[in-house]
Amino acid sequence: MPAHKSGGTLKATPALLSPTQRFMSDNHNPARGILYLCLGVFVFSAQDAIIKRVSGGYPLTEVVFIRSCVAGPILLYLVQRESGWRSIFATRLGTLTLRAIIMFGAYTAYYMAFPALPLADAVALYFTVPLFVTALAAPLLGEHTPWKVWAAVLLGFGGVTVMLQPGSGLFEPAALLSLAAAALYGLAMLMARKFGDTLSAAVMAFYQNAFFFIGAGLVALVLHQLGVVEAAHPSVEFLVRPWVMPTFTDGLLIATCGVVASAGMLFLTNAYRVARASTVTAFEYTGILWAPLWGFLFFSEVPRATTVAGAAIIIVAGLLALRLARRDA
Repeated sequence: MPAHKSGGTLKATPALLSPTQRFMSDNHNPARGILYLCLGVFVFSAQDAIIKRVSGGYPLTEVVFIRSCVAGPILLYLVQRESGWRSIFATRLGTLTLRAIIMFGAYTAYYMAFPALPLADAVALYFTVPLFVTALAAPLLGEHTPWKVWAAVLLGFGGVTVMLQPGSGLFEPAALLSLAAAALYGLAMLMARKFGDTLSAAVMAFYQNAFFFIGAGLVALVLHQLGVVEAAHPSVEFLVRPWVMPTFTDGLLIATCGVVASAGMLFLTNAYRVARASTVTAFEYTGILWAPLWGFLFFSEVPRATTVAGAAIIIVAGLLALRLARRDA
């Protein structure tokens, strides 16, 4: 590929890069990181609505399996365009596999919350991601976390308490699934940031999708062998329900998730690759614009007052923590 000299090093001419390569090449670009993250959040919010729509009649493992089948060829094409198929077998296989396992756990927990919680509640609790990212940035990335930031993190979890209402008789255990998903997702995104200079977004997304495919199949097989086919709680029922042949409409919706997932994984992974975690994480909150809208339009859900109040506290605390972290960086 033709290149030109710049500062004593050879760089590929931007105009001659492929669209995918140009998309991936803007390391340490905050504006692009913010754009990628906002697009990823929007794309995944549409997938959330689809998965909640099918959660009453199909098992989660089947939905994830079909989604991964559709997403696989798309991501493989992106890997080829970006760095070639050989990059799939590049270095840090252990890191790629570990991150994929963490993401599989995060999304499994997140989706399991959908049948038991209003969409706005499940997503609002998931907005604790920036708080977990802030808390984990110190041990994983070596970023200093002053006491004011920790105070903001505690304030955010105060908002979680407002939403959960423990001891009121209204507590729904599935809410803990959203919190567990947020913690695991934050960990995975920090891993993307830490190793982003040596691992491409497409390769990370490919490994993530591959493990979703393998993991969903293995979980379904184990549950089948154990004879576990039903459960009392809707979240567990969503996981253990046996596979069935989807209708044409439902099958098309589930397959669409594969296209959506490919775009979403690429956008979100790139967001944390090209910009500091403390810069882009605040824009996870743009999801608050979409979850209540989809919940109202498709499921006739109206957010409770405690959901609105708790989500507001979480958002304020997360933004405050991120602002303080940047100021002391």
